[in-house]
Amino acid sequence: MSSLILVTGGTGTLGRHLVPRLRDAGRDLRVLSRHGHASGDGIEYVTGDLLTGEGIGPAVAGAEIIVHCAGGRTGDDEATRNLAQAASAAGVQHLVYISVVGADRVPLVSGIDRTMFGYFGTKLAAERVVADSGLPWTTLRATQFHDLILTVAEQLARLPVMPVPAGFRFQPVDAGEVAARLAELALGPPAGLVPDLGGPRAYGLADLLRGYLRARRKHRAMVPLRIPGRAARAVRAGANLAPDQAMGQRTWEDFLAERVGSGRPNSE
Repeated sequence: MSSLILVTGGTGTLGRHLVPRLRDAGRDLRVLSRHGHASGDGIEYVTGDLLTGEGIGPAVAGAEIIVHCAGGRTGDDEATRNLAQAASAAGVQHLVYISVVGADRVPLVSGIDRTMFGYFGTKLAAERVVADSGLPWTTLRATQFHDLILTVAEQLARLPVMPVPAGFRFQPVDAGEVAARLAELALGPPAGLVPDLGGPRAYGLADLLRGYLRARRKHRAMVPLRIPGRAARAVRAGANLAPDQAMGQRTWEDFLAERVGSGRPNSE
């Protein structure tokens, strides 16, 4: 029997791409989720809550490798600590974590910094939990997924006028490409903090939104919005980008063509 891999967040944006890759590599798979799923296709689903600790012990039992994809805007450090403690007690041999580019470069000082950019801070805190866990570990930082940019665009497009943070740029990357790299790392030896993974090019946020509007054949006025604070200044300076690690191949335009469709905007 092959060694067991546990994936947290295996039903999320990244996990849905990762789990089949690990299964196809011939590994036994277990997925930890907060909601029940029927096991099948070589994948065992278990229910648990990383924040409360409920169900974590049975989930990690017998696992040799854990790939930790579950996360949110807050509480990642606490959830990761609960997972790491259970993993250590279970004798897990490799803990793999997915983080975000800029986790160590976006400062969180003022209240507005934490409100808008707290995700970077909670990811960095979780990184430190992994590194200090005593377990062999690997952490990969990736730029924002296309899916996240699409969600933002859809929300802003509901407004008659779209407020666009001035000077913000993003380097969206395909979740499937991140999953492929994460699977490679999980199946290899622990490597610590590995090189970042970014999408093929960086775009101004306004350009990303215009691409979405074209694909939807919509028109919206855009108003630049200057965001104060040190974190916003860091993002305007490119702290969330990985220009030297633009290893992704799938562009924003490719993603939109598949997920949204493309076409010329209406004249209305």
